[in-house]
Amino acid sequence: MILSRLHPVAEAVASRPREIEWVLLDSGRRDRRLRDLEHECRRQGVLVRHGDRMTLDRTAGGAGHQGVVARLAVRAYRAEEEAFSGVPGQRLLLVLDGVQDPQNLGATLRVADGVGAGVVLPERGSAPLSDAVSRSSAGAVERVEVYRVGNLRRFLDRLKDQGFRVIGLDPGGQELFRVDLTGDLALVLGGEGRGMRRLVREGCDQLARLPMRGELASLNVSTAAAAAAYEAVRQRSLPKAP
Repeated sequence: MILSRLHPVAEAVASRPREIEWVLLDSGRRDRRLRDLEHECRRQGVLVRHGDRMTLDRTAGGAGHQGVVARLAVRAYRAEEEAFSGVPGQRLLLVLDGVQDPQNLGATLRVADGVGAGVVLPERGSAPLSDAVSRSSAGAVERVEVYRVGNLRRFLDRLKDQGFRVIGLDPGGQELFRVDLTGDLALVLGGEGRGMRRLVREGCDQLARLPMRGELASLNVSTAAAAAAYEAVRQRSLPKAP
């Protein structure tokens, strides 16, 4: 996997230096951030190379690399079983049913990092963890636990057996702000265009919708994830009634 731009590469160097084959820096730039990154690479034992601008453009597949390109192992997925770990009553998952746009996936990973949630992706129909995902996540892909599951409907049933409430975001559901989002929770969001598949929708305990006051019928998946996940955070932060 090729990774570019300062923030994503710095996150990778900090979180998984052993998986980085090399970091390529622009030899023509005299930038303090590049010097700091080179120092951190050498401290972590990461191989550093230097090349001219054309070499970096060719390696990164474009010019938006900010003078740094790295080659590293594809971000490893967590096993399905690991999704059930965590402190009971505090577990939070964002389950994405067929999100195929790398920018949407990256932005949702950024939301997950902000709310302390894991992300669940089905093996089929999801965007892979790529350079584009890493860039749009602002490096959050390096911090968020991402779980890969085979059969998503069966996984939702297992979540319920493990004590999770499974809430699907769907225009036909109850208004989200009237839904209890405390305790162990999995928020299910459908992919671009088609939304949740029928069997996945039927596997939810309850459907909830975000109130739409304008003419648009729905929000971008990452925006919807942010609204729903932060409502869950808000509810969890309220003092419990005696």
